[in-house]
Amino acid sequence: MLTLYSYPELFGVADNNGYGLKVFAVLRLCDVPFRHDHILDASSAPRGQLPYITDDGETIGDSDTIIAYLIRKYRLTIDDALTGPERDTDHLITRMLDDLYWVMSYSRWKDERYWPAFHAALLKEHPGLTGAGLLKAREFNFQRYHFQGIGRYEPDAAYARGLADLAVLADLIPPSGFLHGPEPCSIDAAIYGFIANIYFYDIDTPLKQFVSSRPNLVRHCNAIHAAVKREAKR
Repeated sequence: MLTLYSYPELFGVADNNGYGLKVFAVLRLCDVPFRHDHILDASSAPRGQLPYITDDGETIGDSDTIIAYLIRKYRLTIDDALTGPERDTDHLITRMLDDLYWVMSYSRWKDERYWPAFHAALLKEHPGLTGAGLLKAREFNFQRYHFQGIGRYEPDAAYARGLADLAVLADLIPPSGFLHGPEPCSIDAAIYGFIANIYFYDIDTPLKQFVSSRPNLVRHCNAIHAAVKREAKR
């Protein structure tokens, strides 16, 4: 059976990382049978990054590459109705979510105001983790942030980037339905992957405050969240 390897769940969300959660959501929305293995060690993953999947002896990494593979192999119709301009919009949103990822991660591992609560939540929900292991992961993330650039920002400047990304999403998401119509597409799964990891995140960061203040973002997130949970119960 196809297996998705991704980070552990947190705060009721199936993966506490936006990239793994968007793959999870596509699989659920398209009713593709799969096993979900939650791991922390990405050393055996392609490029040393989660998520990745194994399927019929193949190992595929990178969330966008995984979704393209799933659509091709399983003939998924989730994006069949998209026009050329809509696909261009999806590409731009995907790249913007890549930017938002760094601010979200910064809010968890770097910002001293929220790190203690995040640390405590991980240890409570996943007793197999250790404080020493999380500190090692934090040091690793500090290095990533420095070389990516977000680690050189003061908190207010870092959040300004993420809030600008969220403002664009708030302008694009309609008050009903999904981004391109009444049915969700893969870009809706991608948006859910990141917004769910802000909205359901039980720590009141500036990112969560913004999302919570935008009814259309909350509605969209809850709609996909309900759909993937419903598919899981079938």
